[in-house]
Amino acid sequence: MTLSDVVYVCLGLGALGAAVLPRVVSKRPLSLPMVFLAAGVLIELLPVGVPAVDPVRDRLWVEHTTEVCVIVSLMGAGLAIDRPFGWRTWSGTWRLLGITMPLTVAVVALLAWGLLDWPPAAALLLGAVLAPTDPVLAGEVRVGEPLGTERDEDEVRFSLTSEAGLNDGLAFPFVYAAIALAAAAGTGWSADWIGSWALTDLLGKCAVGLAVGGGVGWLLGWMFFRVRTSVLRLSEHMEGFVALGATFVSYGIAEVLHGYGFLSVFVTACVIRAAERSHGYHKVLHEFTEQIERLLTAVLLFLLGGYLVAGALSALTLMGAMVALLVLLVVRPLTGWLAQAGSAMGKKERAVVALFGIRGIGSLFYLSYALGQDTFGGLEQELWATVALTVVISVVLHGAMASPAIGHLDRRRDSAELGGRS
Repeated sequence: MTLSDVVYVCLGLGALGAAVLPRVVSKRPLSLPMVFLAAGVLIELLPVGVPAVDPVRDRLWVEHTTEVCVIVSLMGAGLAIDRPFGWRTWSGTWRLLGITMPLTVAVVALLAWGLLDWPPAAALLLGAVLAPTDPVLAGEVRVGEPLGTERDEDEVRFSLTSEAGLNDGLAFPFVYAAIALAAAAGTGWSADWIGSWALTDLLGKCAVGLAVGGGVGWLLGWMFFRVRTSVLRLSEHMEGFVALGATFVSYGIAEVLHGYGFLSVFVTACVIRAAERSHGYHKVLHEFTEQIERLLTAVLLFLLGGYLVAGALSALTLMGAMVALLVLLVVRPLTGWLAQAGSAMGKKERAVVALFGIRGIGSLFYLSYALGQDTFGGLEQELWATVALTVVISVVLHGAMASPAIGHLDRRRDSAELGGRS
């Protein structure tokens, strides 16, 4: 038996598991990411010689694999949202983006600076990497498929889905801020970079991402549903793989024009969805992206499990573990709750939105990308250990809690509706 044979077996079992397991774990305190993470740990412990991926050594591979997984997930999330775009209809999203996200970056950076004694640039990078809610691992708390029931897009599911879709792109300015600070001051502090960063990385690249996403989405929406030539009207052919074409075109154009591709992909998906909300083609596109996302997620979490056994946490300190726990159990819940002060949601709904700031594949991408630009004082191993632990805790904690929490809210809502009718 050769190593390639083992890899083929693992790939085959992973693909079969990605198809079967969602139904097996449905409505249980278990999630697909938890299963694949555990499988990666188990396989690495067996004497079969499967090599573990080292994100420091294999940084470029990790960066691009996580990148593809995130953009496919962003397309799927945008296509699933039925709610029309608007300032009031998306008010919960704006609260999470405008309050929770920057506060999370700032608080985590202060924790890394104070508890870990990291230089400002590395501390800011950790805050930026751990701030976004992940669209990949949030399947249990995301909105349902397009044209689903009203329950599939309640305020909790919608807020978490739309937040994940947008803040995975809006984390880039903070990552670039950390890179700029590292370039300007090394292990110290400097403010010389702030002006150019605000103009280029904060405003300019966001504007390009939004413009490209809107333009590509409008053009593809016209091609899908309104072009007069039936051969080009892609909605009539019901081909799901077109979703990948839309994803890569939007992402590639935005990146070529030096904009944020993550932001562009999500906006493109939302604009396509708005082009013809009641058409069944959205369901075809969404199902295809969801299948690809599941496969990529299975591979990445399998590898993360193997990396854990191979020594991912060897550089972890007690204070690093403390920071990881504080991010998930204190920082995100408090900043998420604060952002919703005065909102129309009930206390239990606000608590679920505040708690389920899932950290995952997006954090792995941002860290691998940033470490390709700067070494951040030689803290690569410590950064990976802290981020990996945070992701693992999030996978287990949120995976175990998601179905019971969402199920409780659904039953509570159903009881209230029945009581209102009687």
